[in-house]
Amino acid sequence: MNRVVVVSNRVPAAPRGSQQAGGLAVALDAMMGRRGGLWFGWSGEVTSAGRNAPVIKRDGAVEYATIDLTEVEHRGYYAGYSNDVLWPMLHNLPQLMHFRRSDYDCYMRVNRRFADHLVPMLRPDDAIWVHDYQLMALPGALRARGVTNNAGFFLHVPFPAPEAVAAAPGIKRVLRELMGSDLLGFQTRTDRDNFAATAALLLRAERFDAEHISLDGHAVQLGVFPVEIAAEEFAQTAAAQVQLPPSRRLATSLGGRALLLGIDRMDPTKGLPERLDAYGRLLARRPPRSTTMLNIAAPSREDVPAYRTLRHDLETAAGAINSAFGEPDWTPLRLIAKAQGRDTLAGFMRLARVGVVTPIRDGMNLVAKEFIAAQDPADPGVLILSLFAGAAAQLGSALLVNPHDVESMADAMQQALDMPPGERRERWKLAWNAIRGATPEEWGESFMHVLTDNRLAAMPVVGRA
Repeated sequence: MNRVVVVSNRVPAAPRGSQQAGGLAVALDAMMGRRGGLWFGWSGEVTSAGRNAPVIKRDGAVEYATIDLTEVEHRGYYAGYSNDVLWPMLHNLPQLMHFRRSDYDCYMRVNRRFADHLVPMLRPDDAIWVHDYQLMALPGALRARGVTNNAGFFLHVPFPAPEAVAAAPGIKRVLRELMGSDLLGFQTRTDRDNFAATAALLLRAERFDAEHISLDGHAVQLGVFPVEIAAEEFAQTAAAQVQLPPSRRLATSLGGRALLLGIDRMDPTKGLPERLDAYGRLLARRPPRSTTMLNIAAPSREDVPAYRTLRHDLETAAGAINSAFGEPDWTPLRLIAKAQGRDTLAGFMRLARVGVVTPIRDGMNLVAKEFIAAQDPADPGVLILSLFAGAAAQLGSALLVNPHDVESMADAMQQALDMPPGERRERWKLAWNAIRGATPEEWGESFMHVLTDNRLAAMPVVGRA
C-alpha cells in the first residue's frame, strides 16, 4: 500500500482525532492513520526568517512536517496572490482581485520552496496529494526537481468558466505548473469541465475524452470527488447536543418562534447581504414575532479592506432590519460575528426550521450536508440552498435558489416556513439518502484509489509535439 504524502497550505496543529482538527484533517484522519503517511506544509507561523529545515513531529503512523513563512512570503504568497487574485478569480468575483507582480513572484517562489523541502523526504512509492489553490504551482515544481511519483491535486473551491480565469494575471503559468499533476480532482462535473475548457483555451491542451486532457505529451486524468461528511456520526452529535445547555438556551430564547439559521464565514462569496435583504422582505409579509433568524458569520481576513467593509455593511443591514421590524420583546435578526464550536452548531441545526445556505459561489459547502444530517427525521427542517454551491448537485430535494434573486429567496423562505410536515419529511429523506452512506475517509480513499491505480501511469499520451 502506497504511503500518502499530503501537501497543504496549512498542516493541522492538533493531533489526529482531536476535536480541534480542521475539515481537511477530519477528512484525511482515518485514511492516513491506516495507511501511514506524511503531511507537509506551512506551520501557520510567520517569522522574520523562515526555517531552513522542516520541523517533524510524529503521531502514530503519521508524520507532520512544517516550515514557517517569512513576513514577506506571508504577505506575497498567502495574503497576496493566493487570496487577492486566485480566491476571487476562482469564485468569479474579478472586482475583488488586486494584482501585484511582486505577489505573483512570491507565490511561485514559495511553491518552489515547498518543493525544495519536500523532495528529500519522499520515497519512491509515495503517492503525493496536493491540496487547494495556494499550491497550484507545486506539481510543476516537483517535476522540475525530477520527482516521478504519481502526483494528484484536489481543488476544494470552484473552478469558473475560461473567461473568468483568463482575467487573473499570471494564471497561464500557474495552470501550466498545475498540469504537472497526474490526477486533478474537483468537487463537481461543472468545475471539471470548466478546467478542461480553460486548459484548452489558455494552454492549447487537448481533451481527448471526458476525463483526460493532454499538454505537451503529458496526459492528465480529471476526476470528480465531492467532499463528504460523516453524516450518521453528525446526526448522533446533533441529537445529543440539542439536549445540552447551549441549544436549550437558544430554544428558550426563541419562545416557540420558527428559527431560520445561517452558518458561514464572513466572506464576500457567501451571499450574506443578499440573504439579510431576503429575510427583511420576508418579515414584511409575515406576522410580527413569528420568526427569528440567527446568522452566525465567523470573521475572516479582517486585515483586508473588502472584508472589513462587508462586516460593516452586514451590521448596518442587521440594525436596519431590527429597527424596522423589531418589537420591545422580539429581535427578528441575530447576527453573531464569532465562531462557535462544531458540536454546538450541530445542536442549533437540529432546532432550526429552515437552514439558509446561499453562497454566491462555493466549492461544496459542507454546512448544507451537516444541516440535513442534523435534522430530526420525524420533524425535519427545510434546507434552502444556492444553485451555485457544489452541494446542490447532490441535494436536489432542497429548495434551490438563485442568491442574486432576493425576492425569490424570500419566496423560498416563506415556502419553507409554510411547508407541511409530509413534504418536509419527503424532501429530507431524499437528501439524507444522498449523503448517509458516504464518509470523509471513503472520499479520500476514492481519490487515492485512482491516484495509485497502475492504469494512471499507463494513460494514453496524446499531445502536440
